[in-house]
Amino acid sequence: MARSRYQVLGSSPHFVTCSTVNWIPLFSKPELVLILLDSLQFLQNQQRIVLHGYVIMENHLHMIASAENLSKEMRTFKSFTARSSMDWLTEHQPRSYWLRCMESAKLSHKTGQRYQMWQEGFHPKMICSDEMLRQKLDYIHNNPVKRGYVDNPAHWRYSSYRNYLGEPGLLSITPV
Repeated sequence: MARSRYQVLGSSPHFVTCSTVNWIPLFSKPELVLILLDSLQFLQNQQRIVLHGYVIMENHLHMIASAENLSKEMRTFKSFTARSSMDWLTEHQPRSYWLRCMESAKLSHKTGQRYQMWQEGFHPKMICSDEMLRQKLDYIHNNPVKRGYVDNPAHWRYSSYRNYLGEPGLLSITPV
C-alpha cells in the first residue's frame, strides 16, 4: 500500500520532487550530482523514462517526466542513486558529517540499510494542461534564481533550461 496521498496516473507527464533527508546539501558535491545525471541518462537510454524538464539543486531535484510505470522507475532511480552515493561517500569521505546525518535519519522500518538519503515518496503531480506545464517548467528553471544562486536560469548548469533555448544541456530532454 502506498504511504503517500500522491499517485501516478497513467503514463502522462508528471511533475516530481525528490528531496534529501533533513535537506542535507549532498548535491553541492559535483561527484554526487554526476551519479544523478548518469542514472537519469541510463533510464533514458533504456527507454524507461522520458525526461521533459529538470533541475538539480543542492538538496532536491524537480523533474517533469513520464514512463510506463513512473512509480517503479522513481523507486529504482532513488534506490540506485542512494546506494551509489553512499558508496562514494564511504570510499572518499568515510568520516563525513553527511553520512552521520543520514545514518541518524534512517527510518526504523528500513532494516536492510545503514543510511537513508532520500525522503520517502516523490510527490507526483500529473501535468493536466499546457498552462500547468509552462508553470512547472518556469518553476523548475527559476528555482536557482529564486534561491539567489544565479541571476539567469541559463547559468545554472544542472537544469534543462538550456535545452529549451535550443542549446545543448547535460541531459537530453523531450519537450512536451
